[in-house]
Amino acid sequence: MAGVVLDVPLPHLDRVFDYAVPESAADAAVPGARVRVRFAGADVEGYVVERRATTEHTGTLLPLRRVVSAEPVLDPQVLALARAVARRWVGTTADVLRLAVPPRRAAVETEERPGPPLGPLPLPDPGPWRAYAGGPALVARTAAGGAPRAVWTALPGAPEQDWPAALAVLAAAALAGGRGALLVVPDHRDVARVDAALGEVLGAGRHVRLTADDGPTARYRAFLALRRGRVRVAVGTRAAALAPVQDLGLVVCWDDGDDLHVEPRAPYPHARDVLLERAEATGAAAVVGSGARTAAAQQLLATGWARPVVAAREVVRARAPRVAVAEDDGRDPAGPGARLPSSALRLVRESLPSGPVLVQVPRAGYLPATACQRCRHPARCDRCGGPLALPQPDEPGGASAPVCRWCATGAPAWACRHCGGRALRSLVVGSGRTAEELGRALPGVVVRRSGGAADVLPVVPAEPALVVATPGAEPLAEGGYSAALLLDTWALLTRADLRSAEEALRRWLQAASLVRPAADGGRVLAVGDAGLAPLQALVRWDPGGHAERELAERVELALPPAVAVARVSGPAPGVRALLAAAHLPAGASVLGPAPMAEQAWVGASGASGSSGASGALAPGAAGTAGGGRSGPGPARAPRGRAVLPRRPAPGDAALPGTGGGPGPAGRPDGAGGAGGRGAGAGTTPAEAADDDAPGVQALLRAPAAQRLALADALRAARAATSARREPAVRVVVDPLDPLEGW
Repeated sequence: MAGVVLDVPLPHLDRVFDYAVPESAADAAVPGARVRVRFAGADVEGYVVERRATTEHTGTLLPLRRVVSAEPVLDPQVLALARAVARRWVGTTADVLRLAVPPRRAAVETEERPGPPLGPLPLPDPGPWRAYAGGPALVARTAAGGAPRAVWTALPGAPEQDWPAALAVLAAAALAGGRGALLVVPDHRDVARVDAALGEVLGAGRHVRLTADDGPTARYRAFLALRRGRVRVAVGTRAAALAPVQDLGLVVCWDDGDDLHVEPRAPYPHARDVLLERAEATGAAAVVGSGARTAAAQQLLATGWARPVVAAREVVRARAPRVAVAEDDGRDPAGPGARLPSSALRLVRESLPSGPVLVQVPRAGYLPATACQRCRHPARCDRCGGPLALPQPDEPGGASAPVCRWCATGAPAWACRHCGGRALRSLVVGSGRTAEELGRALPGVVVRRSGGAADVLPVVPAEPALVVATPGAEPLAEGGYSAALLLDTWALLTRADLRSAEEALRRWLQAASLVRPAADGGRVLAVGDAGLAPLQALVRWDPGGHAERELAERVELALPPAVAVARVSGPAPGVRALLAAAHLPAGASVLGPAPMAEQAWVGASGASGSSGASGALAPGAAGTAGGGRSGPGPARAPRGRAVLPRRPAPGDAALPGTGGGPGPAGRPDGAGGAGGRGAGAGTTPAEAADDDAPGVQALLRAPAAQRLALADALRAARAATSARREPAVRVVVDPLDPLEGW
């Protein structure tokens, strides 16, 4: 017989089911192979996870329908990791395996298999790691097969000293010790940089890249190269954290503060924490690196789990540009002239002759937020309540009519609901308007835009030009920027986010790292209040000190990462049912459930938190038209309804326990007919929730030592409420901003 994990996202069916193996499939149904089985009257895909001679089920087992492929795509260590991730983030194994194993491409499996893996490399020179205290020791211990754990604060520098080159040296050290390496970075631009550095240090054919941008065929080919052990080094984005690297000896998460590391599909894990979980299980070296430092990384240092790898202050001063802060002169940003202080314009004029100047603007668009000219109340859309923006005049439809940023509805006849005024003023100036202002203030200077409505530029030449970019879209400059100007620093600091100060400093350091060292004339000017702690940390180039302060404040306020947090959100009946079923550990507390303002929840039939069509909370039509926020937050439908999956019809195939057909064990009545370990009570999907049910959320907190106990309690409650067909809810463990929506 074969134990099979099914691709079924229902929490109460998250277990192994036993099936008989026909003689014709005995050789192909190996552990890790994809199979198709009969389950609840329908064909369902799954993976063979074990072969055994006996079963605990007393009835007759159903046979496997067919073996989809004899290729063992599911690695045993990846399966164990998937179960650990599902446990910690209150998900299901099926949800995690969808992230871990890419869709099959049969043609790739039949390609001629290359020869055995290349041999180990010689011990690499520490190179860029010599600039850090503990850097050479980290390289040596990784090559010797040790398991060092480090939080690395990277320095700015030339390409041969930059962070991609340092990561390539670490990967070479792992290969020198006969082990593999897994490097996870936020986006495809970072993948391209690390890919080039790995090719230069390791040579051809020793690593692969795992990104969705490469297409399904290339990704599956790289996946198989890792699974078969031909290649032992991989670089990729968040899903690569589950890649089947053989003999894993090193895991690296670069720029862990970037929210792209958070998977937007259930169970919403963070790549950093997945990699640390993997390092703990396999004894691999673990490095969390960034130009800044998050409170979560500081927590690793405070608990002694990791040690810092930082440069001495004199090295930092030699490699970093000179940073200063200019107070805003208070001019109206809606005025006709440039809103830049005189010191900022002077910096730009002085720096342009020696190279490009970077201008970071925190908001994309032209005038992304407006208010009534008469009473100063924010201008809101009459349809969905979203903020009204003014598009650039030369954009299609961008003459003068405001447009809602949420639902994209034009408001040519807008009138203030408070005073009746019809004139608008700007609240925030975007990158488009900034580029226009700079072009008027500096005639004859080339102005390039990156990010927002413009394409993200990969690199700009070393010639005088202004480069206006949004955070994260700053292009590299040949030879480095001569200067950088950080505008509207208040916009990043005043976001309603627990991580606003941490994220602002990370964005500023990211831009400042692209500027030449102070010895070469590199300067950075931030426009804002010089007394604010994040700007002081930027001037001192001290992300570690700022992270220590952030963590101390969160410990005092009992906020993550000092405590374990889970957010439960959805229709009120579903949230209350889940909380009632959860047996929380000692020391846990519950805040709420509380209404979620201006949010209408749309329920779908299925298990809570499922990522499939049968278990998602679908966003409303209004929320999708304007390109609203995506991510692990709640699906919102300010107004309007999404098209929902229909309710189960009487003729639909029933799941085990409903009397609608035989289960996988072939019991004719189908009553509780799960041919696996453990019997489940009712197994039908949850009925669709009332579309008009009010959305509520609850915040659960527990001591950090009780993190797994809290997750286990919520996971058991999800299984119980799923079996009882309660309305679907969403559970997010350790969200980036646990206070979102309160």
